[in-house]
Amino acid sequence: MHMADALLSPAVGGTLWAASAGTIAHCSAKVRKDLDDRKVPLMGVLGAFLFAAQMINFSIPGTGSSGHLGGGLLLAILLGPHAAFLAIASVLVVQALFFADGGLLALGCNIFNLGFLPTFVAYPFLYRKIAGKRTEPARPVIAAIVAAVAGLQMGAFAVVLETAASGISSLPFRAFVVLMQPIHLAIGIVEGFATAAVVSFVCKMRPEILQAAAEARPSAGHSLRNVLLSFLAAAALTGGVVSWFASGAPDGLEWSVAKVTGKEDLEGQEHGIHGVLSALQEKAAFLPGYTLKKPAEAKSEGTPQGDPGRDGKAKTEGGGRLGTSVSGLVGATITLALVLLAGFLLKRRSRAA
Repeated sequence: MHMADALLSPAVGGTLWAASAGTIAHCSAKVRKDLDDRKVPLMGVLGAFLFAAQMINFSIPGTGSSGHLGGGLLLAILLGPHAAFLAIASVLVVQALFFADGGLLALGCNIFNLGFLPTFVAYPFLYRKIAGKRTEPARPVIAAIVAAVAGLQMGAFAVVLETAASGISSLPFRAFVVLMQPIHLAIGIVEGFATAAVVSFVCKMRPEILQAAAEARPSAGHSLRNVLLSFLAAAALTGGVVSWFASGAPDGLEWSVAKVTGKEDLEGQEHGIHGVLSALQEKAAFLPGYTLKKPAEAKSEGTPQGDPGRDGKAKTEGGGRLGTSVSGLVGATITLALVLLAGFLLKRRSRAA
């Protein structure tokens, strides 16, 4: 569901950039108050795990489409909404800058759609209300499915609204929304079960993590070493090996655009802010499409500006399994380093204050 710049006008993209930047500043201030030596590495490791997990596109039977985890709800359950938003924003920044996954003008929209809606709407108003404080094992599972579905439905609808408000594409609102909502319903159900499985795993190992996230307080208790190592190993295995088997079918956004327009890609604007950001992204993305650049393409090839999202086939073609593994491991490492750096800076500001 990563939007590309071809769907957005500068006004809409700039507005969502400002909204997302303001939310990042607000979350940084909130996280700084309850940041401790345990939460920073947990944020980093979960960010790395989410980067790797988002590389796994799974097929949606009978549609010719695929989907991948959003992950915002999962991070909110494990970290709390403010820390989760910072972590998923870091993932999306790394994806856009170094892998050309989602446009730079669209980065604010992607952070809002995949970060704000699940962490600040689906998590507090659905997951927390349904899961409650009771211990029945079925409640968190039901809560995860309902909240994941709702979060993706809101995100998909936001994509349609942002595209329609931009008015620069040939996508009619009604036809676009009729395709976007059902396909993301199926993706949301898969995400709900995956989220419930990971949360159950953490609950068995360190239930205090969930309690600290729900109560917005520093975590306490024993070392999180085993949890951190488990997620690090999962990130390395997922990004380095499991990503080989990701579906090459277009994701829900790409599939919807193709069904409406009859084209795989939309024509992007080559002038103005679109052209400037496209050129910047092409230079910054050293692993475009999660694959290695071929020598002949290194100077000219990036993710096409008209690509409405990620190119699923790029992860299994071109650079082959080596490129996919390198992308998964490098991306997870950069995300880990970025989140740890942000946490370190927040801790320094907190101590100075």
